Amino acid sequence: MADAKVIPFDEDRPRRRIPRRVRAVPAAEPVVEPPADAEPAPAAAPGDSWDRRIAGGLAFLRRRVTGDYEVDDFGYDKELTDQVLMSLMRPLYDKYFRVEVKGIENIPAEGGALIVANHSGTLPLDGLMLQVAVHDHHPAERHLRLLAADLVFMLPVVNELARKAGHTLACAEDAQRLLEAGELVGVMPEGFKGIGKPFGDRYKLQRFGRGGFVSTALRAGTPIVPCSIVGAEEIYPMVGNAKTLARLLGVPYFPITPTFPWLGPLGAVPLPTKWTIQFGEPIPTDGYAAEAAEDPMLMFNLTDQVREQIQHTLYKLLVQRRSVFF
Repeated sequence: MADAKVIPFDEDRPRRRIPRRVRAVPAAEPVVEPPADAEPAPAAAPGDSWDRRIAGGLAFLRRRVTGDYEVDDFGYDKELTDQVLMSLMRPLYDKYFRVEVKGIENIPAEGGALIVANHSGTLPLDGLMLQVAVHDHHPAERHLRLLAADLVFMLPVVNELARKAGHTLACAEDAQRLLEAGELVGVMPEGFKGIGKPFGDRYKLQRFGRGGFVSTALRAGTPIVPCSIVGAEEIYPMVGNAKTLARLLGVPYFPITPTFPWLGPLGAVPLPTKWTIQFGEPIPTDGYAAEAAEDPMLMFNLTDQVREQIQHTLYKLLVQRRSVFF
């Protein structure tokens, strides 16, 4: 199989336009308008759309086999993400969790921005749903590049899919490169402390680390967009943690829920909760001096501001929702 072409993600690549073939009308033959009472042209047969879909699918497979597709420096495969990965996640997003999105206008139409969200749910489905929400609801159909933990890139298959979907390690260097290239970057500063917290601590934000995400946004001069996600906490109610088993498996925690591991694979099916994702007003960072990224007090204040805004919105959404499932 041929290798894909690697294209630097920050290179401004104009799309090659294929000129349309236009049939010329001879000057000697005037164009005659159809009479007003003429019957309209017959609509395209239902099979035509299927023919186009099949032809598009075959062309997609041909490009995958021949390696005639592009990936950036991080391994992001836009075509595969748009046509395959997003399509696989949409039924879960639209039909199962029935995600409602608010404040999408707070995400910039272009240029870099850092989306900071709460993290929960035992398994990181909230990050995937956040990616679909941004792409499908933003007028510019922007792609969210998530910063993921090292464990994600140590797992077979998951590592490759994460790279193809545009995600990368949660490190300042990668985040800054993406932001400076005008990408939309997502981070969940709670990490494993948030996603693996007990059910009794649901919707209570954990520590946001040492403010590394604020420092990165300051260096890149990009706005910070707080994001609150309600609904993910209840998909796997974590009532216990088998710490000994977790150490043996080399994972941060081994969840025990009302259905897992008691029901086996069936217990791994998430509960069909109703989700709401709200994007808050962006916090600008371009007004600070270059050395502001080294000011620990400023980073602490901005980190606390982002955290408080997310927590306040979580409480507000919880008061507004009618039920966990509806």
